[in-house]
Amino acid sequence: MCTLVICRRPGEKWPLLIAANRDEKLNRPWLPPARHWPDRPDVYGGKDLLKGGTWLAINDFGVVAAVLNREGSLGPKEGLRTRGELPLEALDHADADTAIEMLADINKSSFRSFNLVIADNESAYWLKSDSLIDNGRVEVFEVPSGFSMVTSADLNDLGSPRIKRFLKCFERAKLPDIESEDWNSWKMLLMESNYDPDQGAESAIFIKNNDGFGTVSSALIALPNKENQGVSPKFWFTNLRDANLD
Repeated sequence: MCTLVICRRPGEKWPLLIAANRDEKLNRPWLPPARHWPDRPDVYGGKDLLKGGTWLAINDFGVVAAVLNREGSLGPKEGLRTRGELPLEALDHADADTAIEMLADINKSSFRSFNLVIADNESAYWLKSDSLIDNGRVEVFEVPSGFSMVTSADLNDLGSPRIKRFLKCFERAKLPDIESEDWNSWKMLLMESNYDPDQGAESAIFIKNNDGFGTVSSALIALPNKENQGVSPKFWFTNLRDANLD
């Protein structure tokens, strides 16, 4: 189960803020964010070395895409495409609206279940595909203004112990100060490893080594508004895998 927190603030200098923790098998190899794909030189993100895709990336147009497994669908499955291809396909486009038009028609049976978030400084969408339910097309929803959170469950699903606990924590926390690069309040939340024993270790937002599975990285992203010409998106990343293996 990964975690993605989205803060949409239309009209602000930084209208989109994202916080993300990636949870994965600790022995699955990957590379930190860089321009890893020669056929996509404008894409910057982490690379999964097992299948070649990404879990979170941004392109030079300022489009962000992230994919998360849905409940019960951890890991690849023989005969299916890797879900890490989905963010890369989204980032072939110059804005989130166009990306949605293209990806809404993908063959969902080619992938295991996923949550996919595609956003830019004006729009944000959540795409839901549950391979256990044969209902045709991928479902597309707009991410509302304010705070939203995605895990392996639906967007803002309070039935998820992690969302129920941490969505309100982010809503109450001090907003990052992008100009001074002060993300401390969000960084502290992303490192919260305490959990409810009744809910299990995965109710924490940072999962310590749990039988070879845990949180392997964190990322923070801020997108400037379109009037903020010459200002680049901010992308902060930290590798937590080695610390989790100690």
